[in-house]
Amino acid sequence: MTESDPNDPVAVALELERLRGTLEAGFARVDGSLALLVQRSDQTDKQLADHEARLDALERGRWPLASVAALTGTAGVLVAVWQMTGR
Repeated sequence: MTESDPNDPVAVALELERLRGTLEAGFARVDGSLALLVQRSDQTDKQLADHEARLDALERGRWPLASVAALTGTAGVLVAVWQMTGR
């Protein structure tokens, strides 16, 4: 096989074309990876928003329990005091 002259314009053009093809393939692969990362990020954001909404709903539903427990305890103390004073 004969070696080509490194200064030959045809050889330089062919090598530049190969480099261009390699760069285009690399950029396409990087673009695909970035698109996948953006899609996963969007899905994660949606899941996070859903979890926040569910947590807020749980917290709203929980506050009456403490109030009911406090009222029940107070009523129990009042009944006990009433019974002690009534006897």
